[in-house]
Amino acid sequence: MLAAAAGLLIGLFCVLLGPTAPASAHAALVGSDPANGTIVPDAPNKVTLSFSESVQLVSGKIQVLSPDGSRADQGEPQAAGGTVTVPLRAGGGRGTYLVSYRVVSADSHPVAGSLTFSVGAASTPPTESAAAESVDPVVRALIPVGKYLGYAGLVLLVGPVLVLALLWPHRLSRQGASRLVWTGVGLVLGSTVLALWLQAPYTTGSGLFGVSGDDLQDVLGSTFGAVMLVRLGVIVAAGFLLRPLLRGEGGESKADLALLGVLGVAALATWPLTGHPTASPVAGVSVVVDAIHLAAMSVWLGGLVMLVGFLLRRANERELGAILPIWSRWAATAVAALIIAGSVQALIEVASFKGLFGSTYGRLILVKIGLAVVVIGMAAVSRRLVRSRTAETGPGRLRKIVMAELAVTAVVLGVTAALVQIPPPRTASAAESASTSTTISQTITDKSVSLQVDVFPATVGNNSLHLYAYTPDNKPLPVVEWTATAALPAKGIEPIEVPLLRITDFHAIGDIALPAAGDWTLKFTVRTSDIDQSTLTMTAKIS
Repeated sequence: MLAAAAGLLIGLFCVLLGPTAPASAHAALVGSDPANGTIVPDAPNKVTLSFSESVQLVSGKIQVLSPDGSRADQGEPQAAGGTVTVPLRAGGGRGTYLVSYRVVSADSHPVAGSLTFSVGAASTPPTESAAAESVDPVVRALIPVGKYLGYAGLVLLVGPVLVLALLWPHRLSRQGASRLVWTGVGLVLGSTVLALWLQAPYTTGSGLFGVSGDDLQDVLGSTFGAVMLVRLGVIVAAGFLLRPLLRGEGGESKADLALLGVLGVAALATWPLTGHPTASPVAGVSVVVDAIHLAAMSVWLGGLVMLVGFLLRRANERELGAILPIWSRWAATAVAALIIAGSVQALIEVASFKGLFGSTYGRLILVKIGLAVVVIGMAAVSRRLVRSRTAETGPGRLRKIVMAELAVTAVVLGVTAALVQIPPPRTASAAESASTSTTISQTITDKSVSLQVDVFPATVGNNSLHLYAYTPDNKPLPVVEWTATAALPAKGIEPIEVPLLRITDFHAIGDIALPAAGDWTLKFTVRTSDIDQSTLTMTAKIS
């Protein structure tokens, strides 16, 4: 068993090394109103945050600070899918506001960050502790360890129970196998309780023991908490049904075994319901595929544990001759399910070759595939040995190969536990798109006018312009007449007039279709009286 033990240790090592960077959010802020860094003429009555997937609120973790550092938000924020609305106090002052947020994404990971917007004119933004966006390093390290232990418990529970129910020889004692199953039950229960505890500091950003009763209550009242409570209830119920089977007294009925199977399916479903599959573009497919993946893994690896630990050592030649061909067919089916389910998962989460090779998530998928190929090769050797009759080859060689399979698959479990802490490429792509917004916001001035110009989305095609006129000391400046043109001299495009619509005395908007990318010259004329006017020019890079 040394090889299997080494694999277990290496697997845990992979878990600890996997999420070395701060835990990344698995949802992304893709927009806000007011937009980050923009200047608006009047104080809004609310702030709207838009995320790439649905989110849940964390009590007290969303706030808006006014330029003087006081709270500008009032009442409770509201979340509807991926949109969060924060109501603001009336009569907010001029200057720069800071919006900070911490919410929980659909796959149970916290999303934290901040943005600014200004009313009238920019000023020095208020400050907030960076700890609001952090995750305690101890909590960050323990979460994948708990997931790894949960996977290990699932392996020691599902596969061994299936072998005991359908393949175990009547003459063999079930004592050792029963201890293995109860160990699996304990690991699943312990990892679930640990996950519930860790979710509180993970969500709020506090330390491991900085959890309050209200924090735990919030976790238990969340979707994550509900799923974990279901898992606890299912495992406890299954424990009562397992006792006759583990004692080997023949007290279990077909109805009990059928109910045990139903509970097993329910337990397996709780893993994808708290992970990436729930935030997938095709959530229903992802949840089913992930559950199949877990079931196949648990049957295969759990069966291998039973072979190595008990059957290959204790069963006689006649018993092995009956058991191994059946197990070989089970293993082949489980491996096929693993390959198909894993491929579907990868296609959904990675989505492109760039995501596969250019992201940490994709590279870990490649590592997992490489290890899986090694294990499948070992399984093929095992299958050939079974077909060539164990009596001729001896169970000792088969046992060594199976132990090596377990060693490598323990590492695969470690990689899997690390993967759940890393945002998949589809999420990272949404975050990148949000962070590389091409909206242009620029202020151009002369001795009498300060003109704030916003160009959105600053790409080829239709674009919107917002113009705000201020005095040099940042007071609204009434404008009698606005004119604007756009030209691209590098490509011979002469000035195109931009139709402008006056919204207020100092605010005008316009729309223009820009036919080509490049450095466009925008020219604005602002007439403030019958004799006073200013002409200002800026360059806008259109992509």
